[in-house]
Amino acid sequence: MNWLLRLWIWCKRFRYRCGYGVHSPSDFYLITYVVYEKQPYYAYRMLKEQRKKLKHLPHYRAKTDRFLFRLVNHLQPNSLLEIGTGSALSVLYMAAASRKMKCVTMEHTRNQTVETCLAAMNNVVCRWGKTQDVLRSILSSGSRFDMFHIAHTPYYKEVLEQVLPFVTAETCIVIGNPYADKEKRKWWKQVIDDPRVGVTFDLYEIGVLFFDHCRCKEHRIVNFL
Repeated sequence: MNWLLRLWIWCKRFRYRCGYGVHSPSDFYLITYVVYEKQPYYAYRMLKEQRKKLKHLPHYRAKTDRFLFRLVNHLQPNSLLEIGTGSALSVLYMAAASRKMKCVTMEHTRNQTVETCLAAMNNVVCRWGKTQDVLRSILSSGSRFDMFHIAHTPYYKEVLEQVLPFVTAETCIVIGNPYADKEKRKWWKQVIDDPRVGVTFDLYEIGVLFFDHCRCKEHRIVNFL
């Protein structure tokens, strides 16, 4: 994203910074102490070195990957399924945040550089092959996941529909680049309004979905540019 567009979006979202107007204590905490947390975690330096090797592949900004690290650190899920590995930077950050979390990341095309980088993480398993077939195989195996990351994949619509029957009140789904193009922006609005989805957070580069239907359905825009 060029800096002029980023500045324009930042100005549009100016009133949504720092949790202003958020009255839910849990949502305010997530925005204030997870999204905007400034603490330099121990793993950031090591992960920065990995970024140099993988930046030629699809990836988020370092700022967004660091948020994913903090999100996992906050939620402490037992298991993560990522669809669309891309550069593998995001799963490296999330796996580093919780070494006890079992991570499965899947991509349609095998990449030796990605495979080599992930081999150092003993809590990450790579799966390669046709996205929907591999996903169907994983979900039908009986494996349960507390967190899903729908990342660098063109099949985001189909993937979400496959995943939704397996969510619980504790599930978190992260959706990558919801504003990537006109079609995805339209779909993202439909996801926000979907009655199967609970509280949602829009950080522009990613969207975060929760599914606790004991809470009122709300949508939080966060200025995270």
